[in-house]
Amino acid sequence: MGQQERGTRSRRSILEAAARVFDIRGFDAASTNEILASTGLTRGALYHHFPSKEAIAVALMAAHSEALVVPEQPVKLQAIIDLTLEFACRLQRDPVLRASVRLAVEQTSFPRPPITPYEQSSAAILGLLEQARAQGETLPGLNLPEATDIIVGTFTGMQVMSQVYTDRRDLIERVSTLWRFLLPGIAGAGMIGLLRVTPPPAAGSDPASPRVPAQS
Repeated sequence: MGQQERGTRSRRSILEAAARVFDIRGFDAASTNEILASTGLTRGALYHHFPSKEAIAVALMAAHSEALVVPEQPVKLQAIIDLTLEFACRLQRDPVLRASVRLAVEQTSFPRPPITPYEQSSAAILGLLEQARAQGETLPGLNLPEATDIIVGTFTGMQVMSQVYTDRRDLIERVSTLWRFLLPGIAGAGMIGLLRVTPPPAAGSDPASPRVPAQS
């Protein structure tokens, strides 16, 4: 294994260990000793990559923007739905992203970043809503900044509730429910029946997937 690859693996090992500690204990209660204990690395190796606990937290926060990958979808409302579903799936399996979300939500001594994860999420959602409006997918007169705040805020609340009640095991179902309630206030006439509120089917699986039920 080359030196660069070893360095990359060591850095990832530190981030994953720190993520587990931050996710369980929070930033202020976490210690570098606790992080090191679960990596098997030396203190020198840790400081080679991260000179402080704050530097580790900064790297963890970057995972949030990395997870905001906008799906390629011609229907932009579907792209928004899929973005939230994929983010939820990653929250279930990625300890680094979970720690990033906790750092964003928690009031700690960790300094506020210049651009918060909420602002990153809002920018991605607002951009997609603007494209959706240009394509005639949204309700006439929809206030896009307000809709953005509702989507980001409701998703945040749902993931916190899911964490508390089931350790995020039911997060996908909660996000699907979120969209069934939000879409009638966002999507234009004829759009709701075209939108899928569950994750896209895996390759080779049955392409049929639940759509938003018609509103009575």
